[in-house]
Amino acid sequence: MATTTTPPPKTNRLGLSVLDYRGGKTTLCAGCGHNAISERIIDALYEMGVQPERVAKLSGIGCSSKSPAYFLNRAHSFNAVHGRMPSVATGTVLANQSLMALGVSGDGDTASIGIGQFVHLMRRNLPIIYIIEDNGVYGLTKGQFSATADVGSKLKTGVINELPPIDTCELAVSLGATFVGRSFSGDKRQLSAMLKAAIAHRGTVMLDVISPCVTFNDHEGSTKSYKFMQDHDEPLQEISFIPGFEDIHVDYDPGTTLEVAMHDGSRLRLRKLEEDYDPTDKVRAVTRMNEAKRDGEILTGVLYVNPDAPTFLDMLNLTDEPLATLPQSVVRPGREVLEQVMEELR
Repeated sequence: MATTTTPPPKTNRLGLSVLDYRGGKTTLCAGCGHNAISERIIDALYEMGVQPERVAKLSGIGCSSKSPAYFLNRAHSFNAVHGRMPSVATGTVLANQSLMALGVSGDGDTASIGIGQFVHLMRRNLPIIYIIEDNGVYGLTKGQFSATADVGSKLKTGVINELPPIDTCELAVSLGATFVGRSFSGDKRQLSAMLKAAIAHRGTVMLDVISPCVTFNDHEGSTKSYKFMQDHDEPLQEISFIPGFEDIHVDYDPGTTLEVAMHDGSRLRLRKLEEDYDPTDKVRAVTRMNEAKRDGEILTGVLYVNPDAPTFLDMLNLTDEPLATLPQSVVRPGREVLEQVMEELR
């Protein structure tokens, strides 16, 4: 009698399988776009060969902030107070810069109660991947409009939004984030490429991912629904990403593709769908986003990238060794130092 053997699971460059990157079972609604984003995060971290224990997952409050529980159960994790994830993330990175900070927030957590902290995080260029799972409503409190809801959006109750939205991408570019993009939870290929490029970037990555709320905001009249995104999505480019550890040769037509070299040797390849769009041009990025609003489009893709800007860690001249691992004798001033400080204050 012939016997069959089960082939071993496929592994990445660390010898880990995709199961090593999974988390708990989701408790979000079936069909929620947030679950699709979690799957793309799992795939990107696995394919990039990121050690799970080297990741710090950070979140605030809301449906989006629950999703870090659904990936990387071996990573560090901190679920913060509503809107306060940026300050916790800053402390985490400053204490241990060997960790990769991955923050997951929502449009309410970011653009309403947390807008002040979001603003200062963007301007500092802290090394962090900041993902906004954007559905335009407060899904945990019965679907009221959030600050990213578009003018004219209609709730299932028939209420029409009359307030102008906060565009988190435009805000991030203007303030100083060095990798800004927008995607759609239903666009597996685009979002996966952007997440892999985000992992390779050193600086603040801000990704606004339109993620339809199937319970409160996926109906006709919603501008954050699956149908609306499919009808109004305007991609800026086709995105592919080549990690520095892969020896891949690619061919492309001159004049149609832009390559951005990341700090670790990886390459972000952007095949232009708009011939004149350069994502390294900050002014053009803001202009193009405003043109899209005027025309009723939702731009997706890499809106702006600057891999050469100094990070917050560079500005502070921190030691290479994480502060959290330094002995007390190094980080605590001696008595003579304190006496000198007091003397200078007399």
